[in-house]
Order: sequence, then C-alpha cells, then structure tokens
Amino acid sequence: MEPFQFENIPEVLRLLFEKVEQLEILIRNSVPKIDENSSPMSIEEAAEFLNTTVPALYSKVSRKEIPANKPGKNLYFYKGELNEWVRSGKQKTVTEINADSKSRSKKFKKPFEYQ
Repeated sequence: MEPFQFENIPEVLRLLFEKVEQLEILIRNSVPKIDENSSPMSIEEAAEFLNTTVPALYSKVSRKEIPANKPGKNLYFYKGELNEWVRSGKQKTVTEINADSKSRSKKFKKPFEYQ
C-alpha cells in the first residue's frame, strides 16, 4: 500500500469500510450453518430413518458397514453421514458400466460391452 495524504483520508476510510464489509460477507458465508444433519440421532431414530430394525443396525455397526459414533456406551448417528452412506450404495446403470469399461480398456482392441 502506498502512503496517502491527509486530504485522502475520507477516500481511504471508504475503501477500508468496503473491504471490511466484503470480509464480513465472506465470513458469514464460510461459517457452516447448523441444521438437522449436524444433530446426533439415537439408534432407534437411525433405524426409523433407514427403515430397518435396531438389531439389523447393530449388526451393520459391528461389521463397520455404516458410519456411527460411540462416545462411551451409546451409539449415535448423524443424518448427513447416513444420507452419504445410502448414496454410496448406488448401483451403476448399464450405460455407466459400459462407459467405465470403455474408458479402462482403451489399450485393448475390443472393449467389453455389458448387455
């Protein structure tokens, strides 16, 4: 920053206020908003959310198939993590399988086509 003259103080202050406002906007947008995805659910609530039974959910947790938190004695689940877990189990369509096989098998003469 270059030195400024006394006569330019109002302009410098205006620029400074504009920068502070921009920083406030950036900070407001970067702070994560607290929503229902960040509050923990009990195992009963998670079983109801996933439309499964509590014993089935315990089984998945013991096999480490599903994200869970256990600070102490009780299990807790987060809705956002459960949604991500459900989305990760998506099966590929025939079109996606064919596209993957073509991209992987460019070094071969004839790519595999799933029917």
